[in-house]
Amino acid sequence: MNSDGILILGAGPAGLACAMELVRAEKKFYIVEKDKQVGGLAKTYQFGNFRTDNGPHRFFSQNRYLYEFIEDLIGERWIKVDRSTKFYINGKFYKYPLEWKDSLMNMGSSMLIKVLLDYVAAKVKFYKREPKNFEAYIISTFGRKLAEFNILNYTHKIWGLPCSQLSVDWARQRIRGLTVTSLIANMIWNKGSAKTLVDKFYYPELGTGLIYETIKKRIDRHNPILLENEPVKITHDSNRITEVILKTGKFLRPENVVSSIPITLFVKLLNPLPPVEVLHSAKMLKYRSQVYLFLTINKSYVTKDQWIYFPDEEIPFGRISEMKNFSDKMAPKEHSSLFIEFFCWEFDDIWNKSKDELFELTIIWLERLGFVKREEVIDIFHFKQTHVYPVYDLDYKKHLGIIKSYLDKFSNLFYIGRPGRFKYTNQDHSLEMGILTARSILDKKRYDIEDVGSEKEYFERGYVS
Repeated sequence: MNSDGILILGAGPAGLACAMELVRAEKKFYIVEKDKQVGGLAKTYQFGNFRTDNGPHRFFSQNRYLYEFIEDLIGERWIKVDRSTKFYINGKFYKYPLEWKDSLMNMGSSMLIKVLLDYVAAKVKFYKREPKNFEAYIISTFGRKLAEFNILNYTHKIWGLPCSQLSVDWARQRIRGLTVTSLIANMIWNKGSAKTLVDKFYYPELGTGLIYETIKKRIDRHNPILLENEPVKITHDSNRITEVILKTGKFLRPENVVSSIPITLFVKLLNPLPPVEVLHSAKMLKYRSQVYLFLTINKSYVTKDQWIYFPDEEIPFGRISEMKNFSDKMAPKEHSSLFIEFFCWEFDDIWNKSKDELFELTIIWLERLGFVKREEVIDIFHFKQTHVYPVYDLDYKKHLGIIKSYLDKFSNLFYIGRPGRFKYTNQDHSLEMGILTARSILDKKRYDIEDVGSEKEYFERGYVS
């Protein structure tokens, strides 16, 4: 590899967006990807005539450049979808974003009044008091009644930790602008402004993986993508990454390294190893994993929703997605499918269950909810994913800060993406990180990717030296 080459570790949204920008600038690079398929957490799997994403993805960026970026890749295969989402709570389905008639019918007027009164009580209780954790933030924002009705139980299900042990940063990042006032405005006038209330989104007609498979085709012409490969040693001189050894034994000596592999794994590959406090911090950071079932179904539709959330703890899965409701090209006309997500820790009980065991847990509820009968299931597919969600516990910021402070000393290293930066980014944010990183390399100045996820356009941000 030439001394001015670029090495990209990970072919997810962030890594591939970086690669696409480098191709346009006619720069040479290598991509190394552990999986046999590109796309990372946004890949699309195909099983015969059925397709499914690795979980539901919607694109709703404020950044016009990202729309142009994707339209350049897939053109008219980029469709606009009316969002239809529900929560299943206490035996009833609630539309989300909330609609006042639906909520009133399901909750009842007495419950709504209690929610509003409890909201007022919380505002009085937390007046001029700064919440110290996620639970306190949610109660102070929505009142305990509404918090316990939906938000706290689902959050606990996702993260596997009590909400009092989660950082307030999680709430500020993911539900910024979502308040009781915005919910009521959306319920009555359909004018909610919070980003979680977006009711239309863009979607590639063959799955979100279409974006990344298209990038792969474009960059494959001139730059190698080494699939089913990974780094096993990353040598440095304390200031620069000097050499990367791959599982296949290949040696690379890159001018710049762009990493979107989990930050906790990256530091363990460094040679010499980082200081003890850095390794300790890497050990303390946690990622939540997922197990998935994909069921092909012998009926035209199961629901009319793209995805449905299940906060109730007794229901083993947390979310289901019917991919045909994203695009009718995701399943044959006479059939449909369900993508079912289980939140777990790697090697816990759910992680270790077999396909058949998970299906038995699942089909009981699918039949009870009136979605699918056992005899309507055509086939069952089972797969797993580690490092899906970076866990924002109460100490994560301290440990992440120690790791970042160490990694930032490497002048030719850029670490990006959800697992690579230990930041819960959406697909569009990961794409933006990749684009900014490519621009940093090309312009020879570091643009600030830490602020990705704000409402600013990426090209309006200043850069850091």
